[in-house]
Amino acid sequence: MASDFLRLVDIEKQFSGVPVLKKVSLSIGQGEIRCLAGENGCGKSTLIKIVSGVYDFDAGSVYINGIQRHELRPVDSINAGIQVIYQDFSLFAGLTVMENLALNTQIEQKKFLVRRKEMREIAERCLAQINVDIGLDRLVGDLSVADKQLVAISRALVNDAKLIIMDEPTTALTQHEVDSLFEIIKGLKERGISTLFVSHKMREMLEISEKITIMRNGVIAADGDIKDFDEAKITYHMIGRNLDDVRFQAPAPSEANPLLRTRNLTRHGAFRDIDIILNPGEILGITGLLGSGRTELALALFGKEPADLGSIYRDGKEVRIDSIQTAMEYGIAYVPEDRLTEGLFMEQSIQRNMFATIYDRFVGSAGLLNLGDIDRKSGDMIRAYGINTPRYNNPVRSLSGGNQQRVMLARWMMTDARILILNGPTVGVDVGSKFAIHEMLREIARGGVGVIICSDDMQEIVQTCNRVLIMQEVRITDEMVTRGISDADISMRLKRARQESYRE
Repeated sequence: MASDFLRLVDIEKQFSGVPVLKKVSLSIGQGEIRCLAGENGCGKSTLIKIVSGVYDFDAGSVYINGIQRHELRPVDSINAGIQVIYQDFSLFAGLTVMENLALNTQIEQKKFLVRRKEMREIAERCLAQINVDIGLDRLVGDLSVADKQLVAISRALVNDAKLIIMDEPTTALTQHEVDSLFEIIKGLKERGISTLFVSHKMREMLEISEKITIMRNGVIAADGDIKDFDEAKITYHMIGRNLDDVRFQAPAPSEANPLLRTRNLTRHGAFRDIDIILNPGEILGITGLLGSGRTELALALFGKEPADLGSIYRDGKEVRIDSIQTAMEYGIAYVPEDRLTEGLFMEQSIQRNMFATIYDRFVGSAGLLNLGDIDRKSGDMIRAYGINTPRYNNPVRSLSGGNQQRVMLARWMMTDARILILNGPTVGVDVGSKFAIHEMLREIARGGVGVIICSDDMQEIVQTCNRVLIMQEVRITDEMVTRGISDADISMRLKRARQESYRE
């Protein structure tokens, strides 16, 4: 059995007298792949920052390669072989791949002159370690998320990494890119390099990890071999209760016109001949692989990237949706997948984010905002949508991913939207928030709103939607009623559609 590379014993940490970590013990063996799981706020990030030397620990012991560290600075952690790859990768977007890979080495060697040939040799050796080929002269800012991640991993190996900590590494990756990343992690294991994999995605935890540590409220709730866990058990230890497999059943369609119908809707190069029917109180799922056209379809329905051909009917009346303003006038709302850059004003308050689209409704006769009414409505919406915050004037960036998504829902539902379109509604949120958001969407639908969910999370589609449309290569290839089926059934249909497109 491999000896422990990292061992933490009874680690404690407080902020302003509030305990964040309480007697946390954790060990990672040499060449081990371990998952660290837990809801947002459970203490995972604090623990990682202690291991990487960013935070001091108040009590307990840290051992690296059997040597006790009474204090740990970032440089000590790096020199000991610990590298953290955060979600933003901490790369220099304006520098080339070569410069990002070789910069640390040049600085450590106190080079006064830049030797491009030497930097290129260093960079080539870095990428060769994980057997990938990325143009060394490309700007990192121009790379895909997957390639940026590969550069970050390669850079970690330059510094003779023994343990690589990956914080939510698959959030923005396609399934193919996830598979490639997992092969690299397995390759690192064969070389004796350990990986601590931090994720909310339970299927990925179960697939890549050998052992798992689950945190809840600053303590270790469970720890053991991954073979002794399944999704239900992981969920139970993360949130302290079992979640039922609740399926949503929409009301039977009335004889009245549907809320939304499209006929032969087409946008050149994005999607073609799309026929959709959305009824009041229904949750319709749209799924498909990257490039299937599902996101482009959602953007067309919201008027951001209007369709070129075809027809859209709202309550039986043909309408033209050629802008976001037009879509909003027809009661259509859209929650984007990337809420950080497309949906929220991160430095603004929670209140301002919620009211961004409806401030005009609170203008009084004198032309001034009625701040009292806004404050009262803010409190009502925070309670109604379960937004966990002590003050509505806190910046929205202070919230967890799940609470940020609830702010987005509250904003759009205050517009009196009748059609709500969500792209990846639970990307980057923990399991408890995911369950709560799904229940909110069911409740919104019960109020007569038609909901469309675009997602590649098959379990989310099955549990939340009553119907699902499968898109493959810019068109709808299949439709399924979710009652009585599993996520594996949808995956099988997707695979079959892909095979048929190859034969064509």
